[in-house]
Amino acid sequence: MTQIDVFNGDADGICALHQLRLAGPVESILVTGVKRKIDLLAGVSAASGDTVTVLDVSLDKNREGLMRLLDDGIPVGYFDHHYAGVIPQHPLLDAHIDPSPETCTSLLVSAHLDGAYLPWAAVGAFGDNLDESARRATEPLGLEEPALDVLQNLGIYLNYNGYGATLEDLFFHPDELYRRLRPYPDPFAFIAEDEAYPVLRDGYRQDMLMAEGLNAETGGERYAVYVLPDAPWARRVGGVLGNALARKAPARAHALLSRLPDGGYRVSVRAPLATRTGADDLCREFPTGGGRQAAAGINLLAEDRYVEFVDRFRAQFA
Repeated sequence: MTQIDVFNGDADGICALHQLRLAGPVESILVTGVKRKIDLLAGVSAASGDTVTVLDVSLDKNREGLMRLLDDGIPVGYFDHHYAGVIPQHPLLDAHIDPSPETCTSLLVSAHLDGAYLPWAAVGAFGDNLDESARRATEPLGLEEPALDVLQNLGIYLNYNGYGATLEDLFFHPDELYRRLRPYPDPFAFIAEDEAYPVLRDGYRQDMLMAEGLNAETGGERYAVYVLPDAPWARRVGGVLGNALARKAPARAHALLSRLPDGGYRVSVRAPLATRTGADDLCREFPTGGGRQAAAGINLLAEDRYVEFVDRFRAQFA
């Protein structure tokens, strides 16, 4: 009998799993990858008696793998906030799915656990650029602003580590990063004691300095499109830079296109924080696109579809 934990390699996925395993410790097989590696159930094999838990990856993108597991008699727990499409009605599926733009998987897990690990839930929410939701979640703890800033930074750094075209672009493999968090019920202790924290902090700061000189390729009052070079630092900052730009100009939508080594672009889209809607609808119009209402992306946008994407982006948000 084996527990298999399948999770997104970003802050939300890692913090969601961390809360579950703090509440129910178990040695499990970990299945994850870079943030954009979302078809994770396709590679999961399970036998009779095994249990699978899925965190922070779209059911719609994993429907075939999910149905295969359920049809094989494997119980599946599913926590997610991305677009799901029609949720299967199956006696072996325990689904906790809410695509509302103000929530994330870490907050869904926290609600399931009656808020047992609120600081870690907040870290996941901060990582998903849900600052107001993170602060509301921690109100029962009475944390002062400096402590909230520390949790926010940790969420940003964990999220930053998940971005990249390949695992080689990352500072830590997401399963290693989760294992580093696992001994710590308290995120402040992790920050103080684990050497991963300064590595991520310093890497983030250095990469964001590289991005300071970037100017929008095109844009207007309601939208802006940035094109980043083919470089590991650019692939790492695509998502967190999009979040930072969204916080700076909450009425504007942002798209960041990172050039890929083999051609084409990896795209991160942030809907205006004032509305938090429309990003997933836009990205699903293109192959390999998906996400959630406030933040979505396209894993590979062909170069000859760049103009089409910009036109559709402008139409969606301008």
